[in-house]
Amino acid sequence: MHDIDDLERRGLPGVVVASDPFRDAAKAQSEALGLDVATAFTPHPVQDRTDAEMHAMADDVVDSVIAAITTAPSM
Repeated sequence: MHDIDDLERRGLPGVVVASDPFRDAAKAQSEALGLDVATAFTPHPVQDRTDAEMHAMADDVVDSVIAAITTAPSM
């Protein structure tokens, strides 16, 4: 979360990518820290996935990551 905030402050877009069970934790941490960072979530678990499964998971989330880093934040 801090790394993405640091990137944003430097003018570089960033996105937190995590698996679904961490959705609430990411929201709570960003609110507690006063940060507004883009997030994208993948299915869980991630470990023990085959290469093909990991590629499919990446394919499923890539559009939301690209949208997050190419869309201006609402003010």
